[in-house]
Amino acid sequence: MYDKDTIYVIGDAQASVNNPITQQYNAFFIGLVVDTTNHKIVDAGCSSTIPITSEFVRSIFIGHNMYAFEAIAEEVRRRYHGSSQKALIVAYKDALKKYKLALSSRDEPGLQASGTVV
Repeated sequence: MYDKDTIYVIGDAQASVNNPITQQYNAFFIGLVVDTTNHKIVDAGCSSTIPITSEFVRSIFIGHNMYAFEAIAEEVRRRYHGSSQKALIVAYKDALKKYKLALSSRDEPGLQASGTVV
């Protein structure tokens, strides 16, 4: 389903204690599939208690450049008015950090994708 040039990263954040997502999952998570050739987000999902939440979050993230943090964060603030709004932005920031780390470890000379020295 996903091209060989894609990678999957997960970002997490703490949501408020009274948030149903926190009560069910103990944290808020976002998963992003990113094409490493152009940094385009090709799929997304998040921890949610109702399916429409994850579908709506997908609509915000898909098609954006992974590095477009401010633009995506602003779109979240403008469009997503659930109790996990801040957690969503923090989780995306965490996923972006992990994405950068994944790319840098791929680019290190002498390493295979598994991380073993060649």
